Amino acid sequence: MNRRRFLGKGMTAAVAGASLAGCGSGEKTAAQAGRAGRLFFTSQGRTAVINADGSGLRYFDFKEPNQVTWQPGPFLSDGKRVVFLSMEARRDGPGRPFDKFYHQTPTHLWLHDLDAGTLTEICTRDRLAPFYTPALLVSDEQLLVQVVSDSGGQILSMNLDGSDAREFTKLGEGLPYGLCLSPDGRRVAYHLASPEGYQIWTSNADGSERVRVAAHREHLYFGPVWSPDGQSLLFQSCLFQTDPGHDWSDVCIARADGSDFRALTEGQAMWFAATYGSPQQRGGGSNIPAWTHDGQILFPRRLPNSKVPWEFQTQRPDTDHFNRDYKPEFARGGVQLCRLDPRTGTTTGLTQATPGTWDFRASESEDGKSLVFCRAETGDLPAIRVADADGQNSRVLTRGLGDKGADHPRWLPAPATFQTPS
Repeated sequence: MNRRRFLGKGMTAAVAGASLAGCGSGEKTAAQAGRAGRLFFTSQGRTAVINADGSGLRYFDFKEPNQVTWQPGPFLSDGKRVVFLSMEARRDGPGRPFDKFYHQTPTHLWLHDLDAGTLTEICTRDRLAPFYTPALLVSDEQLLVQVVSDSGGQILSMNLDGSDAREFTKLGEGLPYGLCLSPDGRRVAYHLASPEGYQIWTSNADGSERVRVAAHREHLYFGPVWSPDGQSLLFQSCLFQTDPGHDWSDVCIARADGSDFRALTEGQAMWFAATYGSPQQRGGGSNIPAWTHDGQILFPRRLPNSKVPWEFQTQRPDTDHFNRDYKPEFARGGVQLCRLDPRTGTTTGLTQATPGTWDFRASESEDGKSLVFCRAETGDLPAIRVADADGQNSRVLTRGLGDKGADHPRWLPAPATFQTPS
């Protein structure tokens, strides 16, 4: 089964490798807007925090029993409390299809205070299924949660303790994920995996007053992100019928009411499904284009005729949520980070267009002065790099735990204080 088609039956973007961070929790506080320079990243199933100058590296070690992996989610408005998702050992595996068993994996949601070092489990009251993932924090008291069971998946709005769960979506209508909150905190954008295909929608924070922004049976629309002024949505379009592995896509933009839809690139120019590593160690996840503070767009641009070394296998069932064979002898090209001006269509390269080099997951610091991104050579694991906003002075920040790769870098909001717990 196609991996994103299965996600439409009830799994979360976090499973596909997209960030659990969401797209913010409304307007930033003065403290959050005033300082940048700290990041989360993941390596070997663990989450770490590090300063952008390479100092202060610390891997989280929560010592909770039976929890195999941890992923950070959204921050509360104080910039120091963050939701974490942990997972027990996966229930799928050899002989157990991913789509039938993965959602039987118990997950847990936690609230971690970066200053105090405390960890408190949340969403435990009136638990409805083993599989919960945090979809979006719409306020410091209200969380949108993806709940998956044998009956399917849906988004529920609930208090942080799990009580008062209410439907954001209904079972059977398709599943929204990739949720993103507008800068004013009033509207939610998401892609909906429905029987009619992947579509872009917006709604109020309670799920009401829905607007369909983009939909077409031949296009997989994915990953909406609100513009800094809250007027437009950035997302991507994949021609999934000819690209079942979703390797490539085009960058699109539209007004929040669906008007002024434009494809800003052509020829499936963006690297969509990032894959990397060797048969001994591999990884990946969906790439999402990102806004800069001044309304431009960062995206990983495909070098002409590029082909990834991990070839998607359409002829066999997906039992590992990867379903690819490693064929480096057929790989060619690479990916270059670019800045795109949606007003003029001008594209500027930020990193070198070097065959065999794959640059991806770029985002800009809150002060607009720095970039963070991943770089992987063909057949190798990624390192996280930081650079000036124009791509100059690029340098390795970390190669991960034991130099075994690092991924999913994410700028932290700047809290008033941050102390390393003893």
